[in-house]
Amino acid sequence: MAAIESLRAGLPAGVVRTDQADIAPHLTDWRGQKQGRADALLLPRSTRDVCAIVRIAAQEGISLVPQGGNTGLVGGSVPEAVSDRPVALVSLCRMNGIGRADRAGLSLVAGAGAILADVHRAAEAAGCRFPLSLGARGSATVGGLVSTNAGGVQVLRHGTMRALVLGIEAVLPDGSLLDQLSALRKDNTGYDLKQLLIGAEGTLGIVTRVALKLAPALAESAVGWAGVASPEAALGLLERVRSASGETAESFELISAEALDLVLEHLPGTRSPLAGRHGFHVLIELGAAPALLEAVLAEAIAAGVVEDAVVAASGAQAAALWALRESIPEAEKREGGAIKNDLSVAVADVPAFHAAASAMFAELLPGCRPLVFGHLGDGNLHWNLRPPRGVGANWIVAEGPGARRALHDLVFRHRGSISAEHGIGTLKAAELARLGDPGKLAAMRAIKRALDPAGIMNPGKLFG
Repeated sequence: MAAIESLRAGLPAGVVRTDQADIAPHLTDWRGQKQGRADALLLPRSTRDVCAIVRIAAQEGISLVPQGGNTGLVGGSVPEAVSDRPVALVSLCRMNGIGRADRAGLSLVAGAGAILADVHRAAEAAGCRFPLSLGARGSATVGGLVSTNAGGVQVLRHGTMRALVLGIEAVLPDGSLLDQLSALRKDNTGYDLKQLLIGAEGTLGIVTRVALKLAPALAESAVGWAGVASPEAALGLLERVRSASGETAESFELISAEALDLVLEHLPGTRSPLAGRHGFHVLIELGAAPALLEAVLAEAIAAGVVEDAVVAASGAQAAALWALRESIPEAEKREGGAIKNDLSVAVADVPAFHAAASAMFAELLPGCRPLVFGHLGDGNLHWNLRPPRGVGANWIVAEGPGARRALHDLVFRHRGSISAEHGIGTLKAAELARLGDPGKLAAMRAIKRALDPAGIMNPGKLFG
């Protein structure tokens, strides 16, 4: 193919791969539900390589699909042909360098291909921390986290990636370089262009390096697990925790009894932290002394808000509690999957939304088994639906579109979001077009046309 040969001719040896054996591992999403296609795999080693790739692609009409750790859940990094143009997948895995952390400035520069867990280690080596964590930290990359505006379990205190990015270096769709890598805390010189690229899912350019905002290492921390009867009780506990701990609340995770049961069934070596059965569980982390969390939980038990609770007595116990929460997606996958949903409503609306969704699906899909977990502290729930017992995986394919549509309509009525942290990709593009604010969508399309008039950057994502 002449266009792909132009890439080979204009790039250093080893950057362009066309052997399908090299390409194939990059073509399937984490869930195994989407299978993509690409004519070439590109493995740049530097920003200069990426500039050359994009410049040649713009000249030759090659579609480019950036990919990090390929841990996304909405198909955003799976290469798909949406026209007759050749498709090249751009893996940033080689661009994984991590600079030395600036302890005084609380910042760190990392390549787009840097693994999140490695960023954590680099920050910790300097006595700091990068306060964003998620279950896929061993494979998710900085570029992917930026491009999807990832959230994770510490949004309650530190915000999403939007709040943790100080600067960005990126290659725009014409091959030019956007050098906004400065770690400045204040810069009032016009449009904040990095915010266009954060959450853009690779549709406006390719992120190559990022200046990340660090936080001081925690002097103390406390991790606890509580059993509650309902989301209402969990919300009452959240209010107590916030009142007692101020700004030290790092995480507040809601886990249904069914979600915990699934982990205990499918993950060897796991056990419930509490005796007896509870309708819901809450995992709490504070940047404070364990005694504070113990006092809050004791008062909540005395008030009837909490049924039972435990506070980790060691780092190992804290890690075991977090492993239960982070293993839910893997346990769900091992059982056979579910109709996945990633939504948000106002924190105060979580109990009412949960009750309405439960009643709706009891009528719409009798026998379906909701699996609910997520970040109660910021209103983000993963409200998933498993097939009725004895029903095969085809149920997910058959019922998925209608179930998501009904749930998204309910989210819309609650003035929530149909994608809290996973992005849009291809899975939710049609629903964004159906439910998204027309003014916002028109502005997004205008920006896309202005920066990428040829439509070569991750085509088919966000807009369908």
